[in-house]
Amino acid sequence: MENRFEKRAVLSQEILQKITQIDEFKGLWKGSLRLSPQTLGRLKRSVLITSTGASTRIEGSKMSDDEVARLIAGLKSTPPKGRDAEEVAGYADLLGRIFDNWKTLKITEGQILHFHKILLNFSEKDKRHRGKYKTADNKVVMRKEDGTEVVIFNPSPPYLVKKEMDDVLYWLNEQIEKKETHSLILIANFIFEFLAIHPFRDGNGRLSRALTTLLLLKTGYTYVPYISLDEIIEERKIDYYLALRKTQSKHKTKNEDIAIWLNFLLDALLEQVKRAKEIMEEDQPEKLLSEKQLTIYQLFQADTLSISEIEKLLDKSIPMATIKQALSRLVALKLIEMIGVKRGARYKKI
Repeated sequence: MENRFEKRAVLSQEILQKITQIDEFKGLWKGSLRLSPQTLGRLKRSVLITSTGASTRIEGSKMSDDEVARLIAGLKSTPPKGRDAEEVAGYADLLGRIFDNWKTLKITEGQILHFHKILLNFSEKDKRHRGKYKTADNKVVMRKEDGTEVVIFNPSPPYLVKKEMDDVLYWLNEQIEKKETHSLILIANFIFEFLAIHPFRDGNGRLSRALTTLLLLKTGYTYVPYISLDEIIEERKIDYYLALRKTQSKHKTKNEDIAIWLNFLLDALLEQVKRAKEIMEEDQPEKLLSEKQLTIYQLFQADTLSISEIEKLLDKSIPMATIKQALSRLVALKLIEMIGVKRGARYKKI
């Protein structure tokens, strides 16, 4: 019998087109267009700050990115004080661990409980329930600018949380293993269910966004730590809540359909792709080159060069395979152009 998680993911042509666009960039990033380690390190540090600020502000924090940066920089010597600072410190710690260790992290109940403990680690008032499923009903609310709250959804009662989390985690890992359903559909479906269950007393929204990042990384979207998805969601916060509210209104009914939520997430991911492309196509793309790629680029003056001529000029100090990879990168970055095809190809500076 078809699982209800699969049944509710109705795929339109529009959804499939969006997935194709995202996957085209995924392949491009994995291919020749790799940024230098220095650039990647700088971007990751920046995104850690931006994502932490955005994700906590979605939940009501008032801290600016500058304040977040100062807090993170001083954490080793100064413990956070106040609710906003505690939430920022916890999210930064969790996201940093995901960025650094995603290859070895598993999507299991134990891991999610541990993530929740890290998320609320700095909050003394959350000490008793961090790392534990909720024991009382909790409503999903949206905080308005004036501080008032609007109830969006009544999630699963506490006695069902353990079973429902076990069910969706089993389904997710089974589907990832089978590779029969596209990973973006799996991620959207799992995150929607996680938010519908709302398994913790506090921190569900922040944890869902951290889990989204982890799942994207584990399914091959390796550009994710360098462009903040949390920031994009914050910019579309009203649409974010509306998509969830409209989709959750049919949760556990015969008419379950996550298309609205799936479209929202795919649109956010498309914006992330757009910003990643801008990084790769910035005005001075030579700054994105590795040392060897830059060495090869600097050989191009007025004349055209063949691969064998480049190898000769380098006195065979760089392997042929590396030269070919570098040339592909330089062409993709529009720093040089290829004239001719295959063996007779020559390259010229643009």
